[in-house]
Amino acid sequence: MTAQPRRNGVLLHPTSLPGPHGSGDLGPAARHFVDWLAAAGQSFWQVLPLGSVGPGNSPYISPSAFAGSELLIDLEQLREAGWLGEAELAEVPDFPAGRVDYGAVRRFRIAHLRRAARHFFARKQSPGRDDFADFCAQEKAWLDDYALFMALDHAYGGEGRLWQDWPAPLALRKRDALREARRKHADEVDFWKFCQWRFAEQWAAVKAYAHSRHVEIIGDLPIFVAAHSADVWANRELFDLDRNGRPRVVAGVPPDYFSATGQRWGNPLYRWPAHAAEDYRWWVERMRQTMKLCDLVRIDHFRGFESFWEIPAEAETAIDGRWQPGPGIAVFDAMRRELGDAQGPLRIIAEDLGIITPEVNALREAIGLPGMRILQFAFDGSPANPYLPHNYDAHTVVYTGTHDNDTTRGWWESLSHGEQAYVRAYLGVGDEDDEGIHWTLIRLACASVAATCVIPLQDVLGLDSAHRMNDPRLGEGSWEWRFDWRQVEPWHARRLDEFARLYGRRRN
Repeated sequence: MTAQPRRNGVLLHPTSLPGPHGSGDLGPAARHFVDWLAAAGQSFWQVLPLGSVGPGNSPYISPSAFAGSELLIDLEQLREAGWLGEAELAEVPDFPAGRVDYGAVRRFRIAHLRRAARHFFARKQSPGRDDFADFCAQEKAWLDDYALFMALDHAYGGEGRLWQDWPAPLALRKRDALREARRKHADEVDFWKFCQWRFAEQWAAVKAYAHSRHVEIIGDLPIFVAAHSADVWANRELFDLDRNGRPRVVAGVPPDYFSATGQRWGNPLYRWPAHAAEDYRWWVERMRQTMKLCDLVRIDHFRGFESFWEIPAEAETAIDGRWQPGPGIAVFDAMRRELGDAQGPLRIIAEDLGIITPEVNALREAIGLPGMRILQFAFDGSPANPYLPHNYDAHTVVYTGTHDNDTTRGWWESLSHGEQAYVRAYLGVGDEDDEGIHWTLIRLACASVAATCVIPLQDVLGLDSAHRMNDPRLGEGSWEWRFDWRQVEPWHARRLDEFARLYGRRRN
């Protein structure tokens, strides 16, 4: 296996960036964050999935595995293009500080996106019309279904209604019904295509700017997709559904560190034989799309490719599930055949957390993927704990914590006195060092043999549990955290840069 260069990065989703319109977006703050990463000697910016948020505002439950989030579109760039007037952006609601109020943000942003789209389409010679047409042609394979799905959801959704509740000819995708729907809802279809065009253009510019500062993007690909999504509606044969299009069984994980009853995610499961019959075409195209957006891909819940937890759809918790075999290496072989030559080796990180068996490790190693190690999981008192740095191999990505963990400060404060004593003993520090424990753990991660080290921004800033990004035990209230540049002091970047230099992780 080729030795990997030692690199550092920071985990921050774009919604957590500062900005004037209620949530972070792809405007100046994104470039400013890239500049900060470069000044801090960082090589990677890791983000969460870039698609639209779903129930509970989770980016892991998106209405499309291919589309980007319309809420990330920078409205100021639409004004600069002449599609929004100065007055239209002059009045901004009193958005809360430090968090995203998704309801208020969606109302504000979608209203302005609709105004911009109307102005764009009203001008036959509007700048960008050829680019828009080219984008729609290039992305037709997924964009047409996505835009129609969103238009139909606008017309027939709401109040908890899913696509299975739409008029039957549309839910079942009868050809004549779809043709009539495209005609009837043409303006709404165009609106959602316009949003995807603007997202793609803006994100491509942010990515190019990051590359100019020698920063690469680590993206995130959830293994499962949302039940209420264009993916399932347009590809029913690829998912384990009943005759009415509703999931027979759903995804989740058994009881674990995060929950005594497991996690019932509710995503439909795949009909893997159907994917195999088409040589995993849908998966190849999904990975191709993801690799347009980022340089490396973290596959969430990688262990599901070896075996997955199948839960009866009617079950309220994950306790009554069972393990079922996944597709194994075949799906990655298909990706490598289709994408490897054109884009080089597949740069994938396997999220191999949770209940990991020797079979899961063997699959990851056979594919040649690095796994993940989380320092917050390391201190159970056993020197054999695989998350302790002395047990790492170099082909590993180490984190203090992930978006699903508490912040390191919050985690530390939740430990018992005995647990804290064990952590201090391992680190070789005294209780006088407790105030800077997050930096001690950041140093430990940077000094480890793991080739890649990624630190959540909350840990760099030493923030407590109130700044946690997600709590998997909760259905509401997560994904809302935002930071303010006033929280970031010059020494934060200097210390990260010092660690990058000390431990051989700086790119230059």
